[in-house]
Order: sequence, then C-alpha cells, then structure tokens
Amino acid sequence: MEHPKISIAIDGPAGAGKSSVSKEVAKKLHYLYIDTGAMYRAVTWAVLDAGVDPSNQAAVEALLPELQLIMKPVDDTFRIEVKGVDITPLIRTQEINDTVSTVASYKGVRQYLVERQRFMARSGGVILDGRDIGSIVLPQAELKIYLTASVETRATRRWIEVHAVDQSVSLETIKESVEKRDYMDKHRDESPLMCVDDAIVVDSSHLSFDETVKRILSLVQERIKDE
Repeated sequence: MEHPKISIAIDGPAGAGKSSVSKEVAKKLHYLYIDTGAMYRAVTWAVLDAGVDPSNQAAVEALLPELQLIMKPVDDTFRIEVKGVDITPLIRTQEINDTVSTVASYKGVRQYLVERQRFMARSGGVILDGRDIGSIVLPQAELKIYLTASVETRATRRWIEVHAVDQSVSLETIKESVEKRDYMDKHRDESPLMCVDDAIVVDSSHLSFDETVKRILSLVQERIKDE
C-alpha cells in the first residue's frame, strides 16, 4: 500500500540550513521542493536590478505586476526566471542577503508570493521552507518543523556560502547580518518568523547535514504512519 503524500512546512531563521536540508529530504521522498526564500530573493534581485529603492514600499509593490516571476521545475527543484531570464545563480549575494528582509516585510510582496506558493502546493507531496509556512502559507500542513541553530553556527554556514562568491566578506560581518535579519524577521508586521505551537523543533547546531536530514525523514515517517 502506497503511503499518503503529505505537505511539510519547514520554518526557521536565516542560515539554519532549511533550503539544503529541505531539498535533500524532498529528493529522498520524491516530493516537490518549493524554495520560498528563493522567491523572495528573486523579487529582491528584480528590485535592485530595476534601480528601485528597497525601502520604498510603494515603488517595490508597483514593480510586482511586471515581474513575470516563474519557477520552472528542474529534476527535484526549481529554476527561477524573471521576465524570461534565469536568475537562479544571481540571488545568493551578500547585497541580497542584506536587503531581502526589507523587501519580504511588505504586505503586497507577501500576498503576491503566498498566492503562488499555495497554488504550487495544492496537490500535496511538497516541502516548503521559509519564515511563515506553518503559520500563514500552509497552516494545514500535516507536518510542521522549526529548524534552527545557534547564531554562531548559522553565521559560519552563511560565510562559507557567501565566501565562495565574495571573498572580501568577513565572518563578523555575516554574524551581524544574521543577527539583524533575525530581529527584522521576528519583529516585522507582516507574517513574522515564529515557531507555531504544533511545530516540532529541530536544532541542528550540533548535527551534521546528514544527521539533520535523517532526523526530519524520521519525523516524516512517524507522521505518515499517523495519517
């Protein structure tokens, strides 16, 4: 008998490994992985590329109707296009790291992307990760996980990622960026980062990547048995 395909919501702060872990879990389960953070990064890239001031909410929201943001399935993940251009390799810079929380805090941006995320998740067998998946995007998800790690661990992971494309960025700069982003994500008016009551907390500070994936897969199996 085939197991039912459930919806999995993985929330947590910046640098907790949500994207890489979610992607691997989806691959092992043959689920569709939807990288919501990449969607916010794509909008941020488009804002910066258009020369729009990210702190001008009205100007940012006015840009949305002309974005033509598309996520195209490729194997078990997505490629992101804006106006027909593949920007997937361009959305992981430190400039976008520093700007994405501002852009993601705007109500119009969140409504624009949440609508698309719910549409993509409508048939189940999906993993979405972000800041507000369990609370706003998929409140009915069968499994909700809050994936976190210490600031030091998350800053080091982010530094390794950013250092590959920009070797001038220091670990201390990344740590300050992570702390600032944590504060902004938790205190914004629209869909703040939170650990919902029915989420299972997984702290990956002292877990390897493989151990974190294994832990989440075991939680999925437990939940499927209950369905």
